[in-house]
Amino acid sequence: MGSRILGLDYGSKTVGVAVTDALGWTAQGVEIIRRKSENKTRKTLARIEELIHAYDVKEIILGYPVMPSGDEGVRVELCKIFKADLERRTGLPVIFWDERLTTVESYEIMTELGIPKKNWKEYVDMIAAQRILQGYLDYLEDQKRKQQIAEELGLNT
Repeated sequence: MGSRILGLDYGSKTVGVAVTDALGWTAQGVEIIRRKSENKTRKTLARIEELIHAYDVKEIILGYPVMPSGDEGVRVELCKIFKADLERRTGLPVIFWDERLTTVESYEIMTELGIPKKNWKEYVDMIAAQRILQGYLDYLEDQKRKQQIAEELGLNT
């Protein structure tokens, strides 16, 4: 099986894509897959499959679009359908990851980089996918550190 993790930011007409480096430490933006309408995902799924093979992907992290309040809206239901389609089509595990504030972070990053606002649509979804995936990687690293500390303290059972 593969060695990298793919991160996706699923939107109504775009999917931002990011992938881990070969060592699985950092997330890099790859591209934005665009489609004409919400329910036209066949070509989107085909492109994701191509990327899975190109990057030797072992699992997929999919942004979970809960509202800032934590409530689930229409986007969550559509994302659940997309998740099921991804799992069925790729055979890979798809893990939801809270994507709250990733778009805000993306806008902040683009502002800091001096990217003109008129060009933000070219990058925002890819940067959001990178932030989603990096958040997941940071979580995994934090869990490893906690496990190591517990082992050092003899707290594991």
